[in-house]
Amino acid sequence: MVKQNKLIKEFYELKVSQLMDKRVWDLPLIEEKEDIHHVLSILGARNHIWVVKDMDRKELVGVITEHDVLSILAPKHFPSYVFGMPDIRSIQHGTANTAGDVMANKIIMCDPDEKIIDALMRMVKFKLRRLPVVKDKIIVGELTLHQLIRKYYSATQYHPILEDEEG
Repeated sequence: MVKQNKLIKEFYELKVSQLMDKRVWDLPLIEEKEDIHHVLSILGARNHIWVVKDMDRKELVGVITEHDVLSILAPKHFPSYVFGMPDIRSIQHGTANTAGDVMANKIIMCDPDEKIIDALMRMVKFKLRRLPVVKDKIIVGELTLHQLIRKYYSATQYHPILEDEEG
């Protein structure tokens, strides 16, 4: 138990940059001006998309999840007394045409230099499974719960502290 406590403390102290996925080229990125059909094509394979101003600079401006798309795909039924369009995004009514129309622009993120424990606490607080890793507004990677589980599990299997104390 003492060995595991020491290991978890060491794990918490690691920097996000040590565990994050740095393959920005492989992240689901899309420009905010992209057509909604391009958004749907990406979400057919991924469960989220990071929205950037432009692909060259990669300044993060939003995120789109499967849940966001569910709300725009579902048919909207408005009572006959509603005049004009209420503030509801919908493919059916033509109010969701681009990634920018659908994205959430209040993004919970982390910095590559912060500790894993801080990123984990933010994930717990906001009930998130992934965080974009952002430096000076630019997405530089992604930190997912899946990655953290894998890294922690592999550390428990091959950690030198455990070998030293058992040997």
